[in-house]
Parts: sequence; C-alpha cells; structure tokens
Amino acid sequence: MATETMATGMRARLDHAPLIGRRSLLLGSAALLATAALPDGLGAAELDEGWLATAGVGEGFAAVGLDPSFAATPEAPSEARLHGIEASPVGPLAVAVGRRPGRIALVFDRRKGGVVASFGPGEGRVFSGHGRFTADGRLFLTNEIERPADGVRVMGRGVVAVRAVDGGFAIRDEWASGGDGPHDLMRSGAALVIANGGIEPNTPEARDAEVTGSGITLVDPQTGAVRGEGKLSADLASLSLRHLARDGNGGTVVAAQDLLKDGDARPLLFRIAADGALSPFDAPDAAWRALRGYVGSVAYDPSGRFVACATPRGNQVAVWQADGRYIGAVSLADGCGLAAGAEAGTFVAASGYGEVIVVKAAAEGVAITARRTGGPRYDNHMVRIG
Repeated sequence: MATETMATGMRARLDHAPLIGRRSLLLGSAALLATAALPDGLGAAELDEGWLATAGVGEGFAAVGLDPSFAATPEAPSEARLHGIEASPVGPLAVAVGRRPGRIALVFDRRKGGVVASFGPGEGRVFSGHGRFTADGRLFLTNEIERPADGVRVMGRGVVAVRAVDGGFAIRDEWASGGDGPHDLMRSGAALVIANGGIEPNTPEARDAEVTGSGITLVDPQTGAVRGEGKLSADLASLSLRHLARDGNGGTVVAAQDLLKDGDARPLLFRIAADGALSPFDAPDAAWRALRGYVGSVAYDPSGRFVACATPRGNQVAVWQADGRYIGAVSLADGCGLAAGAEAGTFVAASGYGEVIVVKAAAEGVAITARRTGGPRYDNHMVRIG
C-alpha cells in the first residue's frame, strides 16, 4: 500500500487506515528509553533473541529483526508487501508470507540474514498472509484462498497447504480449511485452529455486504479431519475472525474486524473453547468503539495471564486479563505489530511510524514502560524469538 511522507521529517508510515486523534489511556508513570535513530545501510546481524517483524524499508519491504534493545536490521528484502512472519522452532529458518492476495513467501536465515528460498501458493490460489511451522519444524502450513475468475465478487474457498521444509516447501498434502477466506491458523492444544474470515472488510467483495460468513474450524493436525467448529451469533455476523494467539497451555483467542461501520459496540476478541465454541471478552462499550472495528494483531504475554490487541485505526494497544476482564489501553499511532515481551506481563508493539514500545500489564492497569523511535515502517505482525 502507498506510503505517506510526514511533514515533520519522520519516516513514512504504512497506510493501514486514516489517522485519528491520539488517545491517552495509560495508567501510572512511563519510564522511556532514550530514542535512537537507526543508521542507514545496516547489514543483517545474527539474531538468537529478540523479535522478527515485517516492515516497509526504503521503496520496498522486508522482514526485519529486532534485537533486545529494539534496534532493527533488515533480514530479507522483498518487492511485495509482507504480512505474517514465523520462525522455525528448531533452526535458523524463518518465513514471511505475502499479504493477501499474496503470491510469494520468503524463506530467510534469521541468524545470517538473506533470502535462501521462496515459494508460491498452489495453482489457482493466493496466500492469505499467514503460515505456521509444525512443532518439529519439518512441515510448514499455509492458509490459501482459491482465487475466483477476474470480476467475480466472491471470497474463495480455503485450503491448508501442508509443505515439506526439507523438500523446498513443496506441497505434500492439502486440507479444506472448513470455510471461505481463511486468514490465520495455529496449532493450539490438540487441534490446528483455523480462522476462516469469510468476506474480508475493506475489500471489493465487502461492498454492500453485511454478513461475512466467518467461523472457526478445529482440525486434526495430522490428517486435517474436522474436530470442531465455532460460529458467531446472528448479531455478530458482520465480524470477520482473523488473527489467533495461544498461551501454550491450550488457551486460544481470536480477534476480529467488523464489516460494518455503523458505530455499534461489538466485541472484537473471543476465547475459543476446546470444541471451537466462541465466547466474547468483556469491555465497556466505549472501549470496543475505540478499536474502530479493527484489530490488526493479538498476542498473549509470556505468562499467559494477559492478552493484548493492537489497532492501527484506533491508534492503541488494548489489554485484557486472560479470563476476559478488560484492563485498559495505551496510545500507539498506527500501531499494529504485536508480540509477547521479554518478561511476564509485557508486550512489544510497533507502528508504521517506526516506533516500538514496551507495554506493561498488571491487574491494576497498563502503561508504556519503554520506547524507541527511528525504525522502519513496521507493518502488521511481529513474533518473539529466543
């Protein structure tokens, strides 16, 4: 998507959505790190601990690594905009998947830097933006969408492509995703959880639509057989279920985006039960409205006690206890990238303005405890490594 140049000389942001006034909901004092601009022309450096993210860099895009001080280093350049990013659990490989309708995924070495391979979606399909390694690192699963003929306004059927890592990421099996327009997927507990988004908001297919046809599908991670399903109630049929997070103990949440722009306060964060059933998190109506119908990323903290979501339209990071109780929010203009922090109760969030913050959560409230500016134009997603 096109970038904008800031009149103040700040780096351009990725245009997730129009900016609105910044909200300040943080509780307590915030001890800020000194800001530090990143020198241009940095080469890739070994990264065994930190975060991976997708970003706009120069005139193009890249997968980038962030060290523990949040200094950013380009790891894999790309001409296409990237979306989700995933590190192998057993080695240095990582994969960044192209933003829907994506046609390329980049495999890179997060320790040495540089693209080592690339691959495309199955014939007649596009990437939805996300893929996941299996726990043993031998397979990589991508959500893909059947691409209808040009001019046909319909969201395509979903396919999970099972790819062999040591076979050049070639497809060795395919499973139905259980719905249309799958976005994210994630192994949690005994199931592979798939968020089928149906009609995606802010796309040509969404014009005049009021029902997305979204849902959750739980499948057997070995065979792809359906083990459970979750559907939204009729009053929430305008929501597209999109991004997933897990706590490592079987707890899973999914965040949503709203097809409608009618100002109604609808929940955008849901707990997924073992059978796929969905239950909404709690928050005041004003807090739901502040998300402006759009959650771009969701994450658990390292302890699993807290869940946060980032909204580039609402310009904030909002936090809940894992039991669903709303705690509060902090401001982050055009913030979307979000991941677990280095310590219990913390999250790291990044913005299209090149800003990275640490968000600290406690039962009493939430605050920004560190900040670094001057980075690349961080995009939708980031993930912690190490």
